[in-house]
Amino acid sequence: MKLILYSSALLLLLIFVPRACEGGNILVFPTEGSHWINMDILLQALHSRGHNITIVRSDKSWYIKDKSTYYRSFTVEVKRSLDQKYITELVSKAILFERGALPLTNFLHMTLGMFSTFVDAHMAVGEFVSAMLSDQELMRTLRDSKFDLVLTDPCWGGGVILAKYLNLPLVYNVRWLIAGEAHLAIAPSPLSYIPITGSGNTDKMTFFQRVKNVFLHLVTQTQHHLVVRQVYQKICDKYLGPDNDYHQLMLDADIWLMRVDFVFEFPRPTMPNAVYMGGFQCKPAKPLPEDLEEFVQSSGEHGVIIMSLGTFVSQLPADITNEIAATFAKLPQKVIWRHKGDKPATLGNNTLLVDWIPVVRLCLPYVEKTRYTH
Repeated sequence: MKLILYSSALLLLLIFVPRACEGGNILVFPTEGSHWINMDILLQALHSRGHNITIVRSDKSWYIKDKSTYYRSFTVEVKRSLDQKYITELVSKAILFERGALPLTNFLHMTLGMFSTFVDAHMAVGEFVSAMLSDQELMRTLRDSKFDLVLTDPCWGGGVILAKYLNLPLVYNVRWLIAGEAHLAIAPSPLSYIPITGSGNTDKMTFFQRVKNVFLHLVTQTQHHLVVRQVYQKICDKYLGPDNDYHQLMLDADIWLMRVDFVFEFPRPTMPNAVYMGGFQCKPAKPLPEDLEEFVQSSGEHGVIIMSLGTFVSQLPADITNEIAATFAKLPQKVIWRHKGDKPATLGNNTLLVDWIPVVRLCLPYVEKTRYTH
């Protein structure tokens, strides 16, 4: 009887004893621009749950700061990087190619004419990766830190190589893989009913739409393989050995955190290691600044249009800007436009120019009629 009482007391004691939880030690190889904004929210959430976060960044990083309260960083010196100046030049070239194309040659201009620029951007990333892996002291420090995994955005290829170099599990915060959508790589994707992003197709296609779908897929796959061969495979051969195929390393990631919500996608096959986390960056709305609140309230029943071209593009050529402003001026809605260039000459009274748009604060409590974004 006493044994039963003692056993019961011990069991109760074990139940009420606080359970210890050990946080992970995570190495992050992030990407610039809007991709970093998404990654940053994820890192803050991980830190709040007791995980240790370490970031590898370049000394010319645009968005990723050297010092933070929720991560420590290692900075690699590089000659060039995807900084603000570099990205602005890329976007300017893209606009020039786009504007010089006739409707029938529009796609060829963008895919063929811009391909060298696309490769050059990845070469800049490749130079950063090479500088990082060549720094033996940094690599020794990273090994001695005993990280549990590498978290990266695989739209640039450096994180994949770093994870293999350190022999660590690999986790993706992912939507894009270099030149294509991640689903197409991780799961069987019949092109007869899975539309290529940007094609304008749905899951119900005519014969010619399917031909277009296959053609677009072949173009993006060709771009992907050429970039891998010219940039990332060479780095693999040098630092990992010729037996390591970059494409296979990329597919071998342990977990794919997909930045989409499956309910908004067309039906498609998926894999058990794909975790859908679309909307993870959403937060409760906060009060708007007083001037913006007044402007939004004046929209009445017509609502508000939000105009933003993403983190990389804050202004356009003057003639395009004036044309957009003139179009907005004809609308009954109020327009909030993220724009950092000269004030358009055709700007209407219904349009407000701002440096930054608090999208979450605007979209939840008010009637957002339309959003123009990248």
